[in-house]
Amino acid sequence: MPSLRTKSISTKVTDDEYAQFEALAGEQTISEWAREVLLKATKPNTGEQTVLAEVLALRTILLNIHFAVSQGHAWRQVPFVRLFDKESFQIRRCKDFILVGFEVLG
Repeated sequence: MPSLRTKSISTKVTDDEYAQFEALAGEQTISEWAREVLLKATKPNTGEQTVLAEVLALRTILLNIHFAVSQGHAWRQVPFVRLFDKESFQIRRCKDFILVGFEVLG
């Protein structure tokens, strides 16, 4: 037997926001649509989390290289870049991406 929904959540919105919600809800009632959206927001999307983690890792790598270059070091001599000597498939892909980006710097 499904459990009864006894709790309520409410909020005030402007006329424009309400119209936007109506359009997004489509055939559903706004309350059904809002419930669905809220419940979906509580469940993490592992695909998005993985992509975000990869982007943040790449950002960290690029910031470390940028910092070293700004301190007058040759970017090819940044300790992290030397890690590419032990090349795995993922490291080769990352290396290719970074090297292409830094070819512009000379």
